[in-house]
Amino acid sequence: MFFSHKNQKEPELTITRCRRIPAVTSLKRAAVLAVATLLLFSCSSKPPKSLVTPLPPVAKQPLPTRPEQAKEPMRGVWLATVSRLDWPPVASVNVSSAALRINMQQKALTDKLDKLKNLGINTVFFQVKPDATALWASKILPWSDMLTGKIGEYPGYDPLQFMLDEAHKRGIKVHAWFNPYRVSVNTKSSTVAELNRTLSQQPASVYVLHRDWIRTSGDRFVLDPGIPDARDWITSIVAEVVAHYPVDGVQFDDYFYTESPGSALNDSQTFRQYGQGFSSKADWRRHNTQQLIEQVSRTIKQLKPDVEFGVSPAGVWRNLSHDPAGSDTRGAAAYDESFADTRRWVQQGLLDYIAPQVYWPFARQAARYDVLAKWWAEVVKPTSTRLYIGIALYKVGETSKNEPDWTVQGGVPELKKQLDLNESLPHIDGTILFRENYLNQPQTQEAVNYLKSRWGNTAAK
Repeated sequence: MFFSHKNQKEPELTITRCRRIPAVTSLKRAAVLAVATLLLFSCSSKPPKSLVTPLPPVAKQPLPTRPEQAKEPMRGVWLATVSRLDWPPVASVNVSSAALRINMQQKALTDKLDKLKNLGINTVFFQVKPDATALWASKILPWSDMLTGKIGEYPGYDPLQFMLDEAHKRGIKVHAWFNPYRVSVNTKSSTVAELNRTLSQQPASVYVLHRDWIRTSGDRFVLDPGIPDARDWITSIVAEVVAHYPVDGVQFDDYFYTESPGSALNDSQTFRQYGQGFSSKADWRRHNTQQLIEQVSRTIKQLKPDVEFGVSPAGVWRNLSHDPAGSDTRGAAAYDESFADTRRWVQQGLLDYIAPQVYWPFARQAARYDVLAKWWAEVVKPTSTRLYIGIALYKVGETSKNEPDWTVQGGVPELKKQLDLNESLPHIDGTILFRENYLNQPQTQEAVNYLKSRWGNTAAK
């Protein structure tokens, strides 16, 4: 949903090996003793374990019945924690005491929820796994450094449980939003050092536990989606949250295979190992993404059938120029770029909902909002999958040469047209705004006031 990075070379992983300490002069003895103590400690300590939650038997069981249709339209918002984009406050990480940090973070979240309630928002998509760290008490992932500045450091409370308690108190649902494959947002040497430091922690980072799963792609460390054990590991993480927290839903974003022109995923060896029987690497990659979605869907339904599972893919499945079933668009397509056959998942009943990111105005000829919204409405029409349209709150009020409509009258006419269309089509069940912090920006205030007049009154009834 965000970010572009320049290519960087992947740093080497370095882990200190146990070795003998040579004899030294008395002048150096104190320093060497200190080093020896650390080495002996690391040698005598048990290596960290890679914890994977046992999964329900998913291979041949049919999918249970989907949850009932929601009684009110989705009025949602994404709340991003990666790079502290929406929460927690950046300043909270640098305060003088843990108590002050906790207070700042919790107050910031409750303030946001109060505003969202007044706006008429009924669902928050809360990013609980921004990378290979967790915003809940996980036995598989270390605590997120977004909370304290250090990977693996206990933040003093459980953010997911706090969010669930406070949101549910206000009548707002919470979907746990996972970025499945991302391990880090960059490949800097400082990031590598921080990941390596988790080796002595329980749980340690997947970066040090399963170095053979890690690749560089889009200038980030990611898991290789072609490795079955890595997909099982991701599924177990989702299972952990669903089993232990009263979440209303689970959502994956659009980051499956995430390459950039200068930083492609090197999965040639994985393809040689697991790709027999596929005519192309592209087909094999789509199969891998399909496998993840299938096993996560079945696992959630077997643990808690009422928990909804959805995906928020790129707005374009395929372009008409590449596929007669595609949309009349010229945009980057999930099928070809992310190797995600999102239309198929809807047709197979693997998802309770799909939330395509239709981040363009009506006037953007390459990917018209109305063309895509209507195309998706036709896709879900014969299925039981609900359709929520993700719209580009982040563009409202921003000057754009290609999309000038976002600045006309504060973006209100464009926003109104999009919401009007969503409500007029019977197979569109709601709207999700990307993303929460843009509700607080000066350039969006006319649009926010419009949303409040449109949604807030409805919520109060």
